[in-house]
Amino acid sequence: MKIGFLLQRRFAMIGHAMACQIKELNPDTEFCALVHGRIGLEFINAQKEIKYTSVLFDEDIHRSLYAEEVDMDYLRMIEKEYGIPNLWPYLYIDRIIMNGQLLREYPHDQPTLSYKEMLQCIQVNAKEIIAFLETEKPDAIVFSVIGSVTSTLLYHIAKKKGIQTVNIEFARIGNRIVFSEDDMTFTWVRDRFNQLQSGSKSDRMEEAKAFLAKFRENPVPYDYEKLSEYYKPKGPFSVFEFLVPKKLAKSIPWHLKTLWKDIGKRKNRDYTDIFLWWSLWDKLMRKCRMFFTYSGLYTKPDWNADFAYYPFHTDPEIATMRYAPYHTNQQEVIRAVARALPVGMLLYIKEHPSMVGFRTRAYYDDLLRIPNVRLIDPGVSSNQLSVHAAITTTITSTAGWEALLSRKPALTFGNTFYNDIPGVKFCRAYDDLPYMIEELLTKWKSDDGILLNYICALLEDSVSVDFSYMWNEAVAFDTILKDEGMRSLSLLLAQKMQVIKTT
Repeated sequence: MKIGFLLQRRFAMIGHAMACQIKELNPDTEFCALVHGRIGLEFINAQKEIKYTSVLFDEDIHRSLYAEEVDMDYLRMIEKEYGIPNLWPYLYIDRIIMNGQLLREYPHDQPTLSYKEMLQCIQVNAKEIIAFLETEKPDAIVFSVIGSVTSTLLYHIAKKKGIQTVNIEFARIGNRIVFSEDDMTFTWVRDRFNQLQSGSKSDRMEEAKAFLAKFRENPVPYDYEKLSEYYKPKGPFSVFEFLVPKKLAKSIPWHLKTLWKDIGKRKNRDYTDIFLWWSLWDKLMRKCRMFFTYSGLYTKPDWNADFAYYPFHTDPEIATMRYAPYHTNQQEVIRAVARALPVGMLLYIKEHPSMVGFRTRAYYDDLLRIPNVRLIDPGVSSNQLSVHAAITTTITSTAGWEALLSRKPALTFGNTFYNDIPGVKFCRAYDDLPYMIEELLTKWKSDDGILLNYICALLEDSVSVDFSYMWNEAVAFDTILKDEGMRSLSLLLAQKMQVIKTT
């Protein structure tokens, strides 16, 4: 059996560790990879554990586009064969190409390629991905985050060719991780949930009941440790913490080293490389916005008021760009929700804690002109708002899931795992919105039996592992490889791909 891995930047170490652990379970397994980010490529080239049959490097594909002549006949053929239903979704998912993001900070929004170059980009990527799949013939491909032209093409072309796709997803229960064959939902969890709904029994029911009771007693985000720092009240002068001598002693050498790298790579840059001077400028602008522009914007929540809740997403992000591509303009979504509410009901909106300082004051002022909209301080817990709100409306936020756990209705505008739970409204058209909200407010009833069955399905089909920590922190490869949670995760992955038989 041959397995392909999408290895992105620091995830390359995690994906490679999973490959090593699967190799231990079945030594005959072969591996190939699509790598994003030079740091990931350098790691894969330096490792000695596995000989990948082929390693395709995203940045090299991108570099070749400038020598490619646009072939409209080929593009039309690709669109007919692999379009969804056309080729533009492959481009619009890519934050670097379409928004200049990851290179620059929000609110920067400028494409990095011209129209012709975008056509060249989709053309060379399609050719490389098709050739890669036809040469390697993997039985399955494991995906981390599908958020670029290359990874999206790999995903959809693999599906069209009948290759199993396995996506790594956060279960939204503690630090648990699930797998899914479709990145729009949790396929194996959904299948097990449907069995439980049909009368099957789960040996995780007591654990599910304990989780639900604990959450209702003290509702906190599933990634509380990560977000708790954002929820701590911070005064405007906190933006100058970087000037503390201890922090300066660390940051100045790092910035000088980065500047030296920038100068050394000026003639051979990857399209994903960040220019230090733009990074410094964007950070300065963000700190200025945090210091000067947010006073007087926030309303203290009235917990006894009749209100709906909308939590902001980070921008731009796959939570909107991939799962709700026609609802990426959050101002439009908020306006639609506000006008769909019954008279007398307010709409509380709250910024995502990690986006504080990125949006301009004008962005919020525009929203606050809507009569029934109130902006809540981002330091207020999203869970408190979900618990007290009459309804939570969101694109794909976990706040909708947490509202359901709190016996409150949820309405979504995008593809998300908890859309599979009966009673959740998935709004695809604004014309339907006021009627959906009216139905949820007047007829919806919480059903703990349904919730417990879904929680059981999540618990049965997931593994507890410090996945986010190992991905985001500088954890050594040997530590990842020896981690018991990672070994359990790799075992589950091997079972899902039938590398080994399920016992």
